[in-house]
Formats: sequence, C-alpha cells, structure tokens
Amino acid sequence: MSSNYEQWLTRERGFSAFATGPLLDFWQGREEAEFLGVDEVAIRYVRFCSPEHDKVILVSTGRIESYVKYPELAYDLFHSGYDVMIVDHRGQGRSGRLLDDPHRGHVQSFDDYVTDLATFYQLEIAPRQYAKKFALAHSMGGAILALFLARQPDSFDAAALCAPMTGIYIRMPGWLTRRILDWAEYRPLYRDGYALGTGHWRPLPFVVNRLTHSRERYRRNQRFYADYPELQVGGPTYHWVRESLQAGIQILQEAQNITTPLLLLQASEDHVVDNRSHLAFCQAMAIAGHPCEGDKPLVIEGARHEILFERDDMRAQALDAILRFFARQK
Repeated sequence: MSSNYEQWLTRERGFSAFATGPLLDFWQGREEAEFLGVDEVAIRYVRFCSPEHDKVILVSTGRIESYVKYPELAYDLFHSGYDVMIVDHRGQGRSGRLLDDPHRGHVQSFDDYVTDLATFYQLEIAPRQYAKKFALAHSMGGAILALFLARQPDSFDAAALCAPMTGIYIRMPGWLTRRILDWAEYRPLYRDGYALGTGHWRPLPFVVNRLTHSRERYRRNQRFYADYPELQVGGPTYHWVRESLQAGIQILQEAQNITTPLLLLQASEDHVVDNRSHLAFCQAMAIAGHPCEGDKPLVIEGARHEILFERDDMRAQALDAILRFFARQK
C-alpha cells in the first residue's frame, strides 16, 4: 500500500484548503510547452520534473479534458516519486482546434491523436534517461495510448488504462448507429456538426452528472471550464464518433501487438464507455499470450466514469493499485 494512501482517503474533508494551499503551490511550479503535431496543429503539454526522480509517468487525458484539470493527480504522482507529463490532445484543452466552432469535439483521423503522442514521446520522454517509463490514460486517452502501444510496445515499461474508450456506450442498436454515421459521413453539413443530442458546452449541476460521486472534484472541474472559456469543448461531431468507434475495433484487431504490461481499471457504474469492450480487449490480449494484469479488468465498485476524480475511497483504491502495479515492474 502506498505511503500516501491515508492522505488520499481523507482529502475531501479539507479539499478547499488543500486546493488553495499545497496544490496551488505545486501547480505554480509547472513547465508548459508546445510542439506542432499532424498538419501543424499546436499541441500543448505540461511537465513536473525533479532532478531527484528517475521515473516518469505520461498521462493521456480523456475527451474534452485539459491538463488544467489534472493538477491533483499530477501532485499525487509527483509526490510518489515520478516526473509527470500531461498532453492536451488536438482539438481540446489548450491545443489547437480543428473547426471554426471550437466547442465541437472533432478529429480528422483518430490516428492523428496517436501520431501526436508518438511525436511527444520522441521529443520529451525518449531523450531523457529515465530508469523506468510508465503511462497512465483515461477514457479517450486510453484508446489513444492502446493504439500507440500497438505501434511502439517497447516504449513504456508498463501502462494503466482507466475506463479506456475501447467502446462507446450508445443507447441505440449498433446497426442503426452505423447507418446514421455512414449517412452523415458523406454530407459535410452533418459530418462536422454536433452528433445527435449534443451541442455547446454548458455547466451541469452535480446532481445530474454521470461522471463522479465526488461533489468537491466535480465542482472544481466545472469551475476550470467556467473560468477558462478557451478550454470548453461541447459534444462530438458525427465524424468524431465514427472515427472513435472504428478506433475501438482497431484496438481489438491490434491487441496482439501490445506486449506492454497492462493494468485495466473499470468503473462499475460507467455510462460513457461500454464495459463489455473491456472484457473483449482483455480476452484479445490473453489470446495473444500477454494478458492484462489479473487476466481481466480491475473493477472499482461503485465508481462512475472518472475514476481518478471519484470520491476519496474509490480514487485511493485505484491510485494505489496503479502505483503498486508500476512498482512491481523490475
């Protein structure tokens, strides 16, 4: 069990004091930079480094997210002995947007995310002589990381995927979803428009959110988007949904190429990603001869989609499992 476990279990009790004290001090020591990704799109990232650390964790974030949302996780990883680097994927956060309406969640090709991550790896992680290199990904970031690992399986010593987007939770039959997306794909007005039922970003009250049970963390994250309008991203485009569904299929097809030790964490109350796809992915990994840790997803009971922004008890369980998994990689 991590030496910080007890602190993680009780943080919400004094969350405001923590956020405006130690966490704010830590955040002010960040280093921000950017590089040009596919098609010269600016990709922003942040790093927290110490000469005392010989290990690094790359964090790949979820859809609409920014590293501005992640200081608490960076704080915990950094104070567990790791350098931390977090990338804002194209089309969101502080990275370059792809459409005139910056609220539309869009990507031309899902592979562009993967190529950007590969470029970042070569620029920031490969040149540094770390004894151990790890990756931690959430949701869409997990899909991006999985495809990166299929391409470059020896890049990291291990990786943890939290509620990875190996499949999207959609409340309609698959055949109907495919028909709608294929129809929209060849009609530009719809292809790059908001998918059905979505639109501009707008704040939602805590009681109707499906992402976390933590009132403190949810409110803090909502304030980030309200205070920094340039971070706001609304619903996805039809093309983004199509690309992302195809990426889920591609992950299963390329699972045989992933030899990196993997821990997959699943939220039992997830209504964003399809948990059945996690089982399919773990089965594909096992068939290929390199199963996920424990041969199946580690289920965080009671957790909603944003496991690392959940209540203290669930978040501590997940974070402890991740760091213990990394520590076992010799």
